[in-house]
Amino acid sequence: MAAEPHEKIRLKEKLGYGVGDVPSGLYLNFFGAYLLFFFVDLGGVAPAAMALMMLLSRVFDAVTDPIMGAISDRTRTRWGRYRPYLLFGAVPFGITGFAIFAAPPMSTGWLLVWAYVTYGLAMLAFTAVNVPYSGLLGVISPSAKQRANVTAYRMFFSGLAGIVVGVLATTLVRELGEGDEARGIMLTMGIFAAVSVFIFWTTFAATKERIPAAATNNSISGDLGILVRTGAWIAVAVSAVFGVLSISSRASTARFFFKYVAGDDGAPVFLFLDRFGLFLTALALGQVTGVILGYRLQSRFEKAHLIICGGTLKIIGIIAFASVPLDAVWPQTIAQYLVGIGFGFLMVLAFSMFTDIAEYIDWKSGQQMTALTVSASIFAVKIGMGLGGALPGLVLDLTGFVAGAQQSAGAIAGIHFAFAVMPALILIPAGAAMLFYRLDHKTIATVEAGLAGRRATSE
Repeated sequence: MAAEPHEKIRLKEKLGYGVGDVPSGLYLNFFGAYLLFFFVDLGGVAPAAMALMMLLSRVFDAVTDPIMGAISDRTRTRWGRYRPYLLFGAVPFGITGFAIFAAPPMSTGWLLVWAYVTYGLAMLAFTAVNVPYSGLLGVISPSAKQRANVTAYRMFFSGLAGIVVGVLATTLVRELGEGDEARGIMLTMGIFAAVSVFIFWTTFAATKERIPAAATNNSISGDLGILVRTGAWIAVAVSAVFGVLSISSRASTARFFFKYVAGDDGAPVFLFLDRFGLFLTALALGQVTGVILGYRLQSRFEKAHLIICGGTLKIIGIIAFASVPLDAVWPQTIAQYLVGIGFGFLMVLAFSMFTDIAEYIDWKSGQQMTALTVSASIFAVKIGMGLGGALPGLVLDLTGFVAGAQQSAGAIAGIHFAFAVMPALILIPAGAAMLFYRLDHKTIATVEAGLAGRRATSE
């Protein structure tokens, strides 16, 4: 698996790796848009009960994500350390994701149990594939520049997955359900799950691990000790959690906002897109734009500074959306597009920063712990997505939301708070965390040169 230190990565491999983030994007965007709505508004489960389920699942992730990172770092096969998990984990990923929305008729109590079991299994399968997938990015090239380039492809396809959910999901749910929204959600998820399996197999076949595995002498607890003492890792993880939480909170309450606040009846407003679909599509298009801009600008400006600028743009977009009339479809769409640009900055830069941190730890401590380091990226996304559903659920429960009924003034205020106020406020600590990130361009160049020399002498 050893290669020249700066072997050029071909376009085919960049595309092959990048498309591997489509399954995650499909799942997380679809879960963010429909999970809370499916179980609360359609299934009758109490919002607070679903909020607790999401919070407990994140506690579970706090254990499984770093364990999976440590396991994959120590895996040795003829396919490499990380690629085998794409091959063998794809089918469980597809089955468990579909199972969440395939609940048979049952009482609300048993439906909550179904949510616990299926969502827990789906997130476990998600971890088993996506932590190694993220680890693969850290060994696809020893060059920080090339890793950043591959990251841009990954985040482009992540944004593309959001566009697919925004453009197709709402339409598929409407058409496949034929008046039964729960059935439409289940069948749409089934399509996304099947596509995801084949995409992971494609990524397995198209990629290569270029940084050879070194002997791992440290224990898992020792690796974790190094990680939590690395200030740059903590800064990016905190920023990513809050940044994703902000977006997820808006996505999980958008369906409630359009139905109960804006009075949307689900009719198409542009081509075949309803207002909810247009909202998701604008976010995803903005994310793709932000990924491209962020990648282009990161060679001229420090990544931490760009993330702060992106967060500021998101706050501006959220405030602009909330300031226009409820029926101002296109001004709202433009504002949401700005939110997406800021989110694209965060995604492309944060994931690139995690691989930089993995190289920094290797340079400083001599420990290769790529998947464990970048598992923080998966954990941060899942924490943000989970809290983005849990906190709005708590807000809806505390403000008196009643599924399918005319909402009280308090419930309407709760929806507004979860949809606009909370997401904007959360972005402040996300930006503040970036003030503590110290791996600038000069430091990364020093790290890269040092590791290149070390690896050359070990060959």
